[in-house]
Amino acid sequence: MSGLINYGSCSVLWVGLAPKLHDLLVHRRDPYLRAITAVLALASLCFLLGAPPTVGVINEVSHVPNLAAPLTYANITAYSASSLVLVVYWQDGPRVHRTARRWMLSYAAVIVAIGILFALGDASTERRSDFDTYYATTPFIREMIVLYLVAHLTAVTVTGIWSLRWARAVTGWLRVGLVTLGVGTMTGAGYSVCKLVAVAARWSGRDWSVLSTDLSPGFAGIGAFLTVTGVLLPLLGRRLTHWYGSWRTYRRLRPLERELADINVRRSLRMPRPLSPGLWLTWRETNIHNGLKALEPHLDQDLFDRVYARESRQAEGSRRAGTAALAVTVATAVRSERAGRPAFESRMDDQPLQLQVVKDVTDLVHVADALAASASASVEQARTPSCTAPPTLPDGAP
Repeated sequence: MSGLINYGSCSVLWVGLAPKLHDLLVHRRDPYLRAITAVLALASLCFLLGAPPTVGVINEVSHVPNLAAPLTYANITAYSASSLVLVVYWQDGPRVHRTARRWMLSYAAVIVAIGILFALGDASTERRSDFDTYYATTPFIREMIVLYLVAHLTAVTVTGIWSLRWARAVTGWLRVGLVTLGVGTMTGAGYSVCKLVAVAARWSGRDWSVLSTDLSPGFAGIGAFLTVTGVLLPLLGRRLTHWYGSWRTYRRLRPLERELADINVRRSLRMPRPLSPGLWLTWRETNIHNGLKALEPHLDQDLFDRVYARESRQAEGSRRAGTAALAVTVATAVRSERAGRPAFESRMDDQPLQLQVVKDVTDLVHVADALAASASASVEQARTPSCTAPPTLPDGAP
């Protein structure tokens, strides 16, 4: 089980990072995208480098006892800085680049100091899991440990406060992402708090290393998961909302496409359904437009005008009245064309008035809704016996 949590967390983070690598190659100069990629990449490296098996490999290959410690601490510091910079770019503003640059320079100085302090100290005994508490009293190594923990605690605290404060000023998926990010960074603060308490206990002669070795990785794992989720939610949320809206529109257009299916099939106008679900809405719209175009000669202008005048007195607006009138006209034209009745005389207009009310897919949805409502009303009327209908006489009755 040693290192299992670290490697599992690293794998999850790489799953979230993979889609962003392609975007980064396309938009290399986007600072916001660079910050997101840095957060995901550095967070995954934190777990990878912090796993005891990885620590052993680094120390063995480098022939430097505990070299993995400053590498891990430097990576944690860089991850903390990238989280801060990401929130800075999210907030935007006239001084965004200056503020981001200051944070990056400050934490770059911390990383350099970590390397210098490790070189000055004496950490000749390899410790894979309890390095912090074991060397808590060693000169220079002690300062290095405290420095990276304080830097991490400062970064996650500031990031959490900024995220939660800004979340009150925005809405939608960005607000959800900021709240999740804020909670995640605050949870991640438990990592450095546990280690600082364990180190302070070591200074007073107590052995609370369990806080550092067993409890702090849990805070780090949960915090990183929530942080990455908060980073990705605004991006994935918008895509999910768009996908759901497209799927809902696709479903609502079904009554209109089904009404026109017969004429499309008979005239070989029906397009084959594509394999990709992302193209199904476009496919259904194309079939509808093909059917409406074929049905144009059979659209009754007088019927449309009468229904439009009636609906205008009841509907909330002329646009909704037009689509309701078109629904009735289309249903009537379908029956007329199917029965083989002659088409109306050609009109001089470039486009019949009935089809001019269709401005976008929203109008098609309203036409489909009207057709669905009409069909439901017909079914309900068929199920409910009329009070004025004569009773059915049995066979042989006089």
